[in-house]
Amino acid sequence: MALTVLRRFLLPAVAASLMCGGAAAQTYQANLGPMPLDEATKANMLGRGEATATLDGRVLSVTGSFAGLPSSAIKAHLIVGIAIGAPGKEALDLTVSPATAGTVSGKLTLTAAQAQAFRTGRLYVQIDSQKAPTGNLWGWLLPQHVDAPPGVPQQGPWFLPQLDTPSR
Repeated sequence: MALTVLRRFLLPAVAASLMCGGAAAQTYQANLGPMPLDEATKANMLGRGEATATLDGRVLSVTGSFAGLPSSAIKAHLIVGIAIGAPGKEALDLTVSPATAGTVSGKLTLTAAQAQAFRTGRLYVQIDSQKAPTGNLWGWLLPQHVDAPPGVPQQGPWFLPQLDTPSR
């Protein structure tokens, strides 16, 4: 009897969970640039960088690099914005090199809401520096794609994840 119950209910449930749990990791990328930039802040907000983030289940791994800051980096965060390009609230801390050039990284377990923000492009990397303590470099994590060179129009389809919903 116990063996029949095991075969009939438990084994199919275990098999189904193994098949569903093996979803492919999702990799996104960010181009880090100075933001927001105006006449009052442009001297203190310089530099460029890049980052990639891979979501495997709810574990997000972030790696990246930056260079050209006018002062040393002091903090880095993942922030949830209300939309792509819109500032948000600080969410999670990352590790950053305390220098004008270096790396940013982190391995974080996301909540369901944070994972949804990642999948819809609302999660961004922010690096703070001594001269720009509220954000020197920012970059929204979007699905990996080929970037057109400077001055060349982007060819082919462009993907904005918050618009890729079944209701549209």
